[in-house]
Amino acid sequence: MANSALLMALAKVIIAAAWADGSVDYEEINSLKDLLFRLTDMTARDWASLDIYIDSPVGEGERERLIEDLKANLKTEQDKELALASLRALISADGSVDEEEELVYEQIKTDLDNVGTGLFGSMGRLMRGPVQRRSQTVAGQPDRERYLDDFIENRIYYHVSQQMENGEIELDLPEEDIRKLCITGGLLARVAHVDHDIDQAEMDWMIKVLQEKWQINQQAADLVVDIATTDIADDVDYYRLSRRFFERTTEIERIKFTEALFTIAAQDGQVSHDETEEIRTIAYVLKLTHKQFIDAKLTIPREQRAN
Repeated sequence: MANSALLMALAKVIIAAAWADGSVDYEEINSLKDLLFRLTDMTARDWASLDIYIDSPVGEGERERLIEDLKANLKTEQDKELALASLRALISADGSVDEEEELVYEQIKTDLDNVGTGLFGSMGRLMRGPVQRRSQTVAGQPDRERYLDDFIENRIYYHVSQQMENGEIELDLPEEDIRKLCITGGLLARVAHVDHDIDQAEMDWMIKVLQEKWQINQQAADLVVDIATTDIADDVDYYRLSRRFFERTTEIERIKFTEALFTIAAQDGQVSHDETEEIRTIAYVLKLTHKQFIDAKLTIPREQRAN
């Protein structure tokens, strides 16, 4: 398992670098959260403490303390390699790394050998591009400004809310439940899309799972599955969708959801290797442990699981 203390120290230095000029706007904060949420082997407890930390400016005195903390956690060559691999994953998340970013990344390699306050400048320059790309990725802006946050956060919810306002559908559910429902449908659809063929059996089981696991009515389940399995599914931002799902669910709900993904994947008689790996990715992104993932996988009979 990765060095959790090192990852947290590195993440806090990245956050401090983002705050170095004294201000970070709302979308930059959300984009930074999306990137940091993808750090490998960060636990749910780690994220809870980091999420609180992200929203507050980091002063000069604290930056010096964070540098010392990072230095203390860079004990071996393997620690340095982990830090660099984590940075590489972050800056590559939304596209190719440009030439200037490569140069800064190489400078950080050198800086990590002798960590000092100069690292903040390099880190800030390195993360500027990835945060901007992350913001551009989610900035498919609708015409009506009042829907912007809903659209960016969850495209499926935006479409559902539009239909509700137009009187096309009625859902007798609290807004928060509808949001969680839409996010659930989007992640369910991601697994259903793995084999590029969502058949009626899979759709029926998605509806069944939504009703049984999430305790919603037939109309709501039909709607979410219909939206999640059409053209919107290919256009959803899964970075933010996964993070929002995590923020709106309990650990037990995330475990039950992972079990549901395997149930849906098994409806054609076999959970394929690709489906298993997709579910593994989602489970780890949702901060479940390896054991929790394996336990969910074992809810499917052995003969239906790919080797």
